[in-house]
Amino acid sequence: MTTETAVRPGATRQQAVAPVVTGIGVTAPNGLGTEAWWAAVLRGESGIRPVERFDTAQYPAKLAGEVPGFDAAAHIPGRLLPQTDHMTRLALTAADEALADAGVDPAELPDFSAGVITASSAGGFEFGQKELQALWSQGGQYVSAYQSFAWFYAVNTGQISIKNGLRGPSGVLVSEQAGGLDAVAQARRQLRKGLRVVVTGGVDSSLCPWGWAAHLAGGELSTSEDPARAFLPFSAEADGHVVGEGGALLVLEDAASAEARGADVYGAIAGYASTFDPAPGSGGAPRLRAAAELALRDAGLTPADVDVVFADAAGRRTADREEAEALAGLFGAHAVPVTAPKTMTGRLAAGGASLDLAAALLGLRDQVIPPTVNAGAPADDCPIDLVTEVRRPGPLRTALVLARGRGGFNSAVVVRAV
Repeated sequence: MTTETAVRPGATRQQAVAPVVTGIGVTAPNGLGTEAWWAAVLRGESGIRPVERFDTAQYPAKLAGEVPGFDAAAHIPGRLLPQTDHMTRLALTAADEALADAGVDPAELPDFSAGVITASSAGGFEFGQKELQALWSQGGQYVSAYQSFAWFYAVNTGQISIKNGLRGPSGVLVSEQAGGLDAVAQARRQLRKGLRVVVTGGVDSSLCPWGWAAHLAGGELSTSEDPARAFLPFSAEADGHVVGEGGALLVLEDAASAEARGADVYGAIAGYASTFDPAPGSGGAPRLRAAAELALRDAGLTPADVDVVFADAAGRRTADREEAEALAGLFGAHAVPVTAPKTMTGRLAAGGASLDLAAALLGLRDQVIPPTVNAGAPADDCPIDLVTEVRRPGPLRTALVLARGRGGFNSAVVVRAV
């Protein structure tokens, strides 16, 4: 196995060696488990459908990406069921798969050598709603003591850490859709400080009436009732996005440690950067392109090295145009393949970017670019080479993954085959 290095002036050897991904765990609306989800993605199979978890008759938006066939009792120890939100149950399931895929047994690791860094945007909304209902309808004595932490945005990190005995430095990032990339970057920092293994990424869910009201208040949901026409990023007909749940957790590992134990490697996290957009009305330009440029510089690469871009794909005309202009400015018009497999899942908040990262890694493994279903040809003001309907073969060595979070967050990660 070889390791990638980011050629940066003044970088130490430890800083220059890129960490590697040795495990992936996925819970997604079009597949539970990494290989089931990836097979569905390559088939172009969408998980967007009418909401089943609650009655949407009174709401203008009625579609979502719900994880199918998830029986929490089949995946989570019984003692954890009363104290966990649906979101955390999904996260625990993804973490178990990622650790097993990596061949990592936490019990065999030195104390404090492994940690957990996740992203979250809302915390345990459904759990919180149920406890508030109990408070209002029955009184405070009927509110679960677990409410004190089950709602908290750091709860996934805590529960994964406790369940698996991962006692090293841990944390949580809150930057909405960008969070899945920001968490991986923070994990990379901890590995540079001496950790061997970090479980990282994002899994999110707020598909309940309370969460739905918050999504609607944002004013960015599509109200189409046709699953094939509701989420159309870069299209002239784009009018909003669809909400989904789930995400991906990765095992990020020190490259030397992975090599020493003979671990299979999906790819290296070669570069990362984040920027923040100027305040609305200030006249400043969006800074997504700057994030991409800085991530490539961090990786010691140029735009010519990039084989595919996994786009943020907001599904709103102005935001899509801004992203397309950033890509055309960086690479040239129609110069690099662009894909957005999230059209099959909806936008997963903190889970979305890490799921794109998983797709990029599997795309490098299988030498294939997954499709952007339903969106069709990009609008004239979006000059990108969007991969639609049919997956496209490689060769692939380098992928750029982009994400934007509500409020001005921009993040970019460069992934390299090893």
